[in-house]
Amino acid sequence: MKQTLVKITTEWLMRNHIWAFLFLVVIFFTFASPYFLSINNLSNVLTQSAFIGILAIGMTLVMINGEIDLSVGAILAVSVALSIGLQNSGLGIWTSVMLALFSGAMLGFLNGSLIALSGINSFIITLGGLIGIRGLVFVYTGGDALIVKDFSYTEYPEIYLGPFSITAIIFLSLIAFFQWFLTSTKHGREAYAIGDNAEAAYDAGILVKRHVVINFTICGFLAAISGILLSMRLGTAEPQAGRIWELWTIIAVVLGGTRLTGGYGSMLKTLGGVLTLAVVQNGLRLMNTPNYVELIVMGAVLILALGLDRLFTSKTRENV
Repeated sequence: MKQTLVKITTEWLMRNHIWAFLFLVVIFFTFASPYFLSINNLSNVLTQSAFIGILAIGMTLVMINGEIDLSVGAILAVSVALSIGLQNSGLGIWTSVMLALFSGAMLGFLNGSLIALSGINSFIITLGGLIGIRGLVFVYTGGDALIVKDFSYTEYPEIYLGPFSITAIIFLSLIAFFQWFLTSTKHGREAYAIGDNAEAAYDAGILVKRHVVINFTICGFLAAISGILLSMRLGTAEPQAGRIWELWTIIAVVLGGTRLTGGYGSMLKTLGGVLTLAVVQNGLRLMNTPNYVELIVMGAVLILALGLDRLFTSKTRENV
C-alpha cells in the first residue's frame, strides 16, 4: 500500500511539480508576511501576473513548436505606443486598439515568415526583431513617454467581478481557450508533433512552415493584447515598456515545464509557472527585499526549474 502511494505521488510530481512548488512558495510567504494572504493582495498578484501571463501563452505555443520568440517585449511596447499615440492623434479609442492589435499580429507574422522562409534559427531572427522593433518604438515616441488624453481609456481595468479584475479575467479566459486549442484541435496536436521531431512531422504530411507562421502570428497578437491592457492600466506609453519581459516570460514558461527543445508543454502548467513567478516577486517586495536580491532569487528559481525539468524528463524516460 505504501509503495503504491509513493509511486502515485512520485508520478503526480513528475507531471505537476509546478503546482507543488507554487504551494510551498505560498506557504512560505504566508508566514513571512502578514499581508500576503489578504484578498486584496492575492487579487493584485493575479492582475499583475496577467501581463507576463498573456505573453507566456504565446511563448508556450511557440516553444511547443520547438521555437522561441525574443521579440515579445518589443511587440508589446509597439502596441502600448500605438494604442495611446493613435488616440492622441484623433483616431479614437477602439480604432487605435484595433490598429495596435493588427500591428502585433503583423510583426508576429513577419517573424514567422522570415523563420519559415529563411530557415534561420528563431533565436537569431527574433533577437534581431527585439532590437529593430524596440528602435521603431523610440522613433515613434521620440524617446519620450506618451500620456493618454482621454482618461476614460484608463477606466476599463477598474472593472471587477468580485475579486477578479477584467485584466485577470481576460488572462484566465485566454489560458482556458488555448489549453483547449492545444489539446482539441488538429493544429494544436500537430504543434506537439513538430516540436518533438520536425522532420518526421514533415514526412507525415504536416505543413511545418505554415505552423511556424501561424504560431508566431498568434504570439505577436497576444503580445499586443498584453500591451493594450498595460496601456489601459498605466495611461502612459513608455518606450522602455516591456523591457526584458521576454526573459521573465521564458522563465515562467520553463517553470511550467514546457521544454526548450519543443514537443511538450501545457497552458495550465504555464499558468502555474506564471503564478509562481508572480507570487515570488510579490512576496519578496512585501518583505522589502532589495531589487538585486529579487534578481538573484529569480535566477535561482530558473536554475531550479531547469534542474527539475531535466530530472523529471530523465525519470519519465526511465519509466518508458
